[in-house]
Amino acid sequence: MKVLVIGGGAREHALCRSLSLDPDVTALYCAPGNAGIAEVAELHPVDALDGDAVARLATELGAGLVVVGPEAPLVAGVADAVRAAGIPCFGPSGAAARLEGSKAFAKDVMAGAGVPTARSYVCTTPAEIDTALDAFGAPYVVKDDGLAAGKGVVVTDDVEVARAHALACDRVVIEEFLDGPEVSLFAITDGTTVLPLQPAQDFKRALDGDEGPNTGGMGAYSPLPWADPKLVDEVMQSVLQPTVDELRRRGTPFSGLLYAGLAITSRGVRVIEFNARFGDPETQVVLARLRTPLAGVLLGSANGTLDQLPPLKWRDDAAVTVVIASHNYPGTPRTGDPIEGLDEVAAQDAPHAYVLHAGTRREGDVVVSAGGRVLSVTATAEDLAGARERAYAAAARIRLEGSQLRTDIAEKAAQDAAAARA
Repeated sequence: MKVLVIGGGAREHALCRSLSLDPDVTALYCAPGNAGIAEVAELHPVDALDGDAVARLATELGAGLVVVGPEAPLVAGVADAVRAAGIPCFGPSGAAARLEGSKAFAKDVMAGAGVPTARSYVCTTPAEIDTALDAFGAPYVVKDDGLAAGKGVVVTDDVEVARAHALACDRVVIEEFLDGPEVSLFAITDGTTVLPLQPAQDFKRALDGDEGPNTGGMGAYSPLPWADPKLVDEVMQSVLQPTVDELRRRGTPFSGLLYAGLAITSRGVRVIEFNARFGDPETQVVLARLRTPLAGVLLGSANGTLDQLPPLKWRDDAAVTVVIASHNYPGTPRTGDPIEGLDEVAAQDAPHAYVLHAGTRREGDVVVSAGGRVLSVTATAEDLAGARERAYAAAARIRLEGSQLRTDIAEKAAQDAAAARA
């Protein structure tokens, strides 16, 4: 089939890389894409938020499947427009994508489905904000109700910082702090059947040791050697299936990628948030471990035939991805700097390590930075220690003036796994 992927980040590069390796994909397009995606897919310009424009492009290309990567086009109803044009689309409707587009809506769905999550207040006035902050106390968890590109959440012990963030939002969700490690679990669903993928853990803070401001994500790894082997089954039964069933019951069936951000607390698994698309950077490590060809699974979601597919197959290898970010990220990032060393990684580290592009563009023969998170260096090996070593060795070949990365991605998990084997 011919596949069109919408988006232009490292998540879309990971999707395009997997689709390019699928023998059933006869032509691969991406709109708008980036400099790295151009190596595996034919790029086309499009306004990703314009559903009619996306549907027209898909029709012109003869696409048999459209994959919508980012959250903003999904919330804007792009998948609806594609389906209205008679083209199968991987991604939820605009109504169902409110699960990510509105934190308050997500809390309401979780309440209806009996899904365990943090206690919370939805606030729209300064008085309500003060009441909620006083009720929970520190650490304060304040979430912008709408989309904020992964940067709408503040977790702080400083009540004035929490209050300032809350007052800057039109509507805000203030909730109790959840202790324990965080896990990302993706599931592909057609609105009835739910296929969980392998869990991953990402690193939100900008600096080593989980210091510094929140970001869109500075790295990730999979599998999680410290996690309970029954975790996926437990989350399927208590979170994923009930949520999909509740949305179908409400008349807003969810098909596409359901992303559960989880806290493994002292009282059990709790949902921190839902997203309506593949997460970045977790997608990079999850797809690196998936053996099953991707296109047929995404098409099964779009066509409502997931129950007819065989079980997903996974590689035993571990995967680690390290994000290289621009100077000053997550503030206003510096862009337009040349990126060197990409050819060296391709020549010396492939196939065990490779670079996925996030914020890049091509200027003549030169690839330059074009965003906050610029590259995701991804590697696989028999264990996390080996994957870390390969990822960081490849990242060391990349030269981007003023760039930054965390040096501790998957470090503790790799050490703990090694100690357990010893």
